[in-house]
Amino acid sequence: MAYDNALVAGKLRRWEKYLDDYRLPAWNEIPDFGLYMEQVTVLLRQYLDYLPPELKEEQFITAATINNYVRTKIMPRPVEKRYYRVHIAYLIIILTLKQSLSISLVSKIIPMDMTPKEVEEAYTGYAELHRKAAVFFMEQVRVAAGPILSHKERGDIATESPEELISMCAILSAFSRLLSEKLLLLEGKDLSNGGSVAQRGVRHANE
Repeated sequence: MAYDNALVAGKLRRWEKYLDDYRLPAWNEIPDFGLYMEQVTVLLRQYLDYLPPELKEEQFITAATINNYVRTKIMPRPVEKRYYRVHIAYLIIILTLKQSLSISLVSKIIPMDMTPKEVEEAYTGYAELHRKAAVFFMEQVRVAAGPILSHKERGDIATESPEELISMCAILSAFSRLLSEKLLLLEGKDLSNGGSVAQRGVRHANE
């Protein structure tokens, strides 16, 4: 692979500015007057404008996808074909998490049987956490891409080239997903479900 460091540095700075300005909508900013499917997909694409134009050939927000979430009871059914604030909040959480988790594990994070008040609390906390994660992510990117960006914020994870940065990001993503999955699978379990600490450590080391 061959990359122009100046081009990559410019892309990183634009991405940093984008994430610095980016926010998931606040609970009260989400429409609650009932939207039809086409309106919902347009709104969600505005809220979750993650992908650059060159990667948008395959839309990940479609009517078929949303209908499947309803059919498989990942989220509540619409009311007379209309989607309200609760539905859209579910979809925002599902669609952001499904980028790194299977849909079955996403449903553990936001169960379908929550009350509207519980959904509001869960969504508000999630939106705040999403913002904190974006800030933390960009701080780590600045360290990892220090030599590329030509600044002094360097550390043990600093990479010397775009190729190394790509590999580093992919590795971190894989470890993050693995840890999320392992922790989600601990739901409802304790040491009595899996033997002693030592036994569990040996067994799970290779899981």
